[in-house]
Amino acid sequence: MKPRALILSVVAALLISGLCTFALSRTMGRGPAPVVVEGKIVAPARTLQAGEALKAEDVALVAWPRSNVLAGSFVRTSDVVGRVVLFPLEKGEPVLERDLAAAGSAAGLSAKIPEGKRAIALKSDEVVGVGGFLMPGSHVDVLATYHPVGQQEVPVTATVLQNAVVLAAGQQIEPDPSGKASAVTVVTLLLTPEESERAILASNQGSIHLVLRNGGDGGRAVVAPVSMTQLAGGAAPVERAPVVAEKTTVARPAAKAEEIETILGDGKTVPKPDGGNVR
Repeated sequence: MKPRALILSVVAALLISGLCTFALSRTMGRGPAPVVVEGKIVAPARTLQAGEALKAEDVALVAWPRSNVLAGSFVRTSDVVGRVVLFPLEKGEPVLERDLAAAGSAAGLSAKIPEGKRAIALKSDEVVGVGGFLMPGSHVDVLATYHPVGQQEVPVTATVLQNAVVLAAGQQIEPDPSGKASAVTVVTLLLTPEESERAILASNQGSIHLVLRNGGDGGRAVVAPVSMTQLAGGAAPVERAPVVAEKTTVARPAAKAEEIETILGDGKTVPKPDGGNVR
């Protein structure tokens, strides 16, 4: 055999041996394939819209790995029948507790009000309503323009609420998917009971204005009311202390000294203040 052919044979054998060894080591190092144990969870049988009350035919059980159990999921369709959907759900998407209104809640706007919150409607207009871009889910500040007590000629504007969530714009409780603006005259806000009182009081004192803010901006600014004087470039009115009248003491005139007359015969003597006598 020629030396060249012998060398090629040895190289080929080494390559084949190396490949076989590598493949054998990979096969031996790889454990058995994991066994996926599947369970069943509740999912929509069709696309669901917010505000719908679930019926038996609206949901179904779908396969789901038991190793990846979702918190708040359901394993029986009977547990969700009659519940109201708060957010749109796609077909096959797991139904979670957070996606549904509390058991026994009626369909519609009331189902979207969390426990401890209140829904209150405030009148707005197209211009004040940020050109129609106030929609469900927007975050706004509430400003009120009114006349303070005792200052009927000087109106002020004050921020009465901050970072309030718009629950509904007009009769729309879901934002337009395309973000299209819509003109509304009434905006429903989601407030606490205390904030509701402030909003009602402010609306009865003057006009209400809604200011749109970034939904990610949850800060609360310290803002003082603005008066007409400040709007014109003047300084803010300074609160003066009440004027207290000082007690005035009036000096009384000195009492006139008493005079004693002494009559002796035909003469009359008047005593002087220094003790002498004057005839």
